[in-house]
Amino acid sequence: MDTGVDTGTGVGGAGAAAARDAQEGAPRGRGMLEGAFALLDALRRNGDEAGVTELALACGVPKGTVHRLLDQLIGVGAVERAGNRYRVGPQLYRLGQAWEPHPGLRPAARLPLQRLRAATGASVVLVVLREEAALTVGSVPGDLEPLLPVRDGLAFRLDTAAGKALRGPRGSGAVLDREDVMEGVCCASLPVRAPDGRTVAALAAMVPAGRRLDALAHAVAGAGAAITRALAGAGRRRPLPPAALVP
Repeated sequence: MDTGVDTGTGVGGAGAAAARDAQEGAPRGRGMLEGAFALLDALRRNGDEAGVTELALACGVPKGTVHRLLDQLIGVGAVERAGNRYRVGPQLYRLGQAWEPHPGLRPAARLPLQRLRAATGASVVLVVLREEAALTVGSVPGDLEPLLPVRDGLAFRLDTAAGKALRGPRGSGAVLDREDVMEGVCCASLPVRAPDGRTVAALAAMVPAGRRLDALAHAVAGAGAAITRALAGAGRRRPLPPAALVP
């Protein structure tokens, strides 16, 4: 059985690995990097854990190549192993947390999102425009769980309330969805603006049908204003000293 471990070292070990990959039809160089990212994306889409066979089928690469890529990803902390299954590792989480679609946006939104959820019971998402979709970069599950789970990384179409608000609503009011996209689900969404007035994200609150959307829209507007104020104050705060951090 192929354990995915290259037993050779130096030129001989590299040559043996290359020969195996050539026999299996696996790519080298940039193709190996693309294969590693394909595995990570397959693990993300799986949502929990996956085995080698599942990943090989999802990515369309040989199982032996999957083994070797997983071993390398484990070595850098991007993947961790649980028995015969694999899941996304802590280093990938740290790298993902470092991404900011707009400077300071995610930290600025954290408390307003939590307060909006507490005040309304809504499932709340903060989205940004990426690759012709509204990509969720902040989320707090609400009363719609598990009917409509929300999580970071979830993408919404641009014809949803969140997508329309992200592109800029007509007039100054909220974009309202009265079961237009999904039966039993209503939504109120508004743009989130930087202190200079630019739209940097959109905030959406989703609730079961039958709730008052005017009150929900008012709460969303308040949360959006709080994020804008936090963004304005972010540049004035002193950063945490490096000595307080664990490398």
